[in-house]
Amino acid sequence: MHEFKYKKKRFYCENVNIANVASKIQTPFYLYSQKTLLDHYRKLKTAFRKFKPLICFSVKANSNLALLKILLKAGAGLDVVSGGELYKALRAGADPKKIVYASVGKTRAEIREAIVTGILFFNVESLPELILINKVAGKLNKKVRVAIRLNPDVSAGTHSYITTSKKENKFGLDFKTARKILEKRGDFPNLSIEGLHVHIGSQITEARPYQQALSKIVRFIKALKKANIKINYLNIGGGLGIVYREEKPQTAASFAKNISSFLKQTNAKIILEPGRFIAGNSGVLVTKVLYVKETPSKNFVIIDAGMNDLVRPSLYAAYHNIVPQQKAKSKFSKPIDIVGPICESGDFMAKGRSFPRVKEGDLLVVLGAGAYGFSMSSNYNSRPRVAEVLVSGNKFRIIRRRETYADLVSKEIF
Repeated sequence: MHEFKYKKKRFYCENVNIANVASKIQTPFYLYSQKTLLDHYRKLKTAFRKFKPLICFSVKANSNLALLKILLKAGAGLDVVSGGELYKALRAGADPKKIVYASVGKTRAEIREAIVTGILFFNVESLPELILINKVAGKLNKKVRVAIRLNPDVSAGTHSYITTSKKENKFGLDFKTARKILEKRGDFPNLSIEGLHVHIGSQITEARPYQQALSKIVRFIKALKKANIKINYLNIGGGLGIVYREEKPQTAASFAKNISSFLKQTNAKIILEPGRFIAGNSGVLVTKVLYVKETPSKNFVIIDAGMNDLVRPSLYAAYHNIVPQQKAKSKFSKPIDIVGPICESGDFMAKGRSFPRVKEGDLLVVLGAGAYGFSMSSNYNSRPRVAEVLVSGNKFRIIRRRETYADLVSKEIF
């Protein structure tokens, strides 16, 4: 559920008419619902309450400082994957002891900064990385907590670009290698290797892949226990799917119910890393129709938002529901493509849609754009990145200003 809906034929975010926002802020722009963001975080918190988990929002999904601050105030931790995300997490006011750090390619500088900051955990993806963290920690005279990321070799049933737990993927370690590391943990005197981490992919709509992965991990933890190796933390990652089209994803409550028996057997402190589940349906992209182009073979609705603003349709062939801000009385006579202004044939938001008849100047709303929307945007075609706006009740405010042309060249030297 989310707070974007029609009221008397006008599309609203909470109690704000989106047309009123567009009258004051240049399109395209991202628009977020604070209530939806918090509601989805609280659904997970409630569903897993008996485990008292640390819920670390995945910053890569949406790194806007205002949104991070809202979640931090509600009790969330943060999952970061780069030095930049760590910097933003700290700027938002995150407690370092509620930050976990993933990524297969952490640099020496990033590792050092995270150690100095005092984060809760590194999620370690390879033996060379483990060796480097131990070396840097030693030079800093620090004892650093790490979790070993496991690759359970299970299929998440999602797009190949967002599957992360097959043996051919770059993420994590196989069980045999992880076991050897844990047995020789004394070789890493500056590390406290006390956690396991798994993240099997993104936009996962059923519990089965999680159950398959966790069953392997439970067996692994039990085998470690027999060898007198204790695991204190289990980070089960994120990846919960949301509704973009006609998906019927598991709810937070059903997800918790379906994996609780596995979590109980670990006797470990549980960490979750949701991103899309919390932010996905809390945001939309608002765009304006520039032209309606009719050709003998196909009709196009050309909008002012492009693949640089929202790359998911071009990158993943991802489906986003798109609605006119004002309900139309009729439809186009044949399916249309909704396309942007970028000089690429791959620049589209929708293809072959049966769509209400719209005209130049009409507003369209691209739903489900709160995760991997702005955070994956770019300046391709030298287009300034768009504004971000937050709605709370009947009020809205800018939480990131639109870039200017001057911003485009502010870092260049000639």
